[in-house]
Amino acid sequence: MNGITGRMGYRQHLLRSILPLRETGLTLEDGTKVAIEPILVGRNEAKVRELAGLHNVGHWTTDLDAVIADPTVDVVFDASMTSLRAATLKKAMANGKHIFTEKPTAETLEEAIELARIGREAGITAGVVHDKLYLPGLVKLRRLVDEGFFGRILSIRGEFGYWVFEGDHQAAQRPSWNYRKEDGGGMTTDMFCHWNYVLEGIIGKVKSVAAKTATHIPARWDEAGKEYKATADDAAYGIFELETPDGDPVIGQINSSWAVRVHRDELVEFQIDGTHGSAVAGLNKCVAQQRAHTPKPVWNPDLPVTESFRAQWQEVPANAELDNGFKLQWEEFLRDVAAGREHRFGLLSAARGVQLAELGLRSSEERRTLDIPEIEL
Repeated sequence: MNGITGRMGYRQHLLRSILPLRETGLTLEDGTKVAIEPILVGRNEAKVRELAGLHNVGHWTTDLDAVIADPTVDVVFDASMTSLRAATLKKAMANGKHIFTEKPTAETLEEAIELARIGREAGITAGVVHDKLYLPGLVKLRRLVDEGFFGRILSIRGEFGYWVFEGDHQAAQRPSWNYRKEDGGGMTTDMFCHWNYVLEGIIGKVKSVAAKTATHIPARWDEAGKEYKATADDAAYGIFELETPDGDPVIGQINSSWAVRVHRDELVEFQIDGTHGSAVAGLNKCVAQQRAHTPKPVWNPDLPVTESFRAQWQEVPANAELDNGFKLQWEEFLRDVAAGREHRFGLLSAARGVQLAELGLRSSEERRTLDIPEIEL
């Protein structure tokens, strides 16, 4: 597990996913169990040693190459900096390792496609984190789509983000490299990879993008308290043309910002509107409103609003126990590894995410809508 000292690598992948699986083992489809044993890898020896001691992990190292070459290692996971990821994944696949990785998988589309080709030729199982599709709120939203609740889907709208402190008076809650373009940072690079698989997984194919990026906060302070220039975008506003599997056109709109204060129920929310109903989903909760239950507001600025629009929506039940999304995908991926089969969220899906991010940045720079071509390996 490389890059495990980072926030996501530690909290979601190690603490919430792999350590619980180490305790219980992984149950396969036939009921047998597979033991899971992590090896912690990072560049900061003191941090890695501390984590290993804290969680009673017997194997840790700062030598990534040695772990990749180790014949007893089955899977290489990467959650390090984006700029370092492609080289790690190439090396791992060249050594016949299965890979599971955060995204984006590469800094350029060309390199992301190359990774997908290498993975196909190596015959390994490759998985890319698509955690948001496993979130309870989006699981419920997808179920409504599958059950035909919306009728003909018209649009999907997303709001994501929160205020990330600049780091001068209060410490920033995101690492400083996120705001340096030269280090692989940027909202578009980070989040459009997510939005591509979310839109694909819930609605359908993304056909075009029109985006506007911004660096709202031009100066920030790093982990050492030193001021630096923010060279990467900290907000991205995108409009997407989508197509459902039935060929229906859908308009998507997603605002992403680290310079926004939250006035919604969750840090990310998606609303789907259709001819027969609408629904709003966050990380956990999903509420819906059917056509027959839709109120009939009348615009009248001379009178105060007396009805509670939020109270007119009905919560969608889970009807199942939904575990941590990262853990659920880890389990699915590891079962695919054990069965020697392809994981449904692989390097080609990741390449489409990198493609959307690249085209989003280009769209903003050129101030125009760009079509999204098919990727061929």
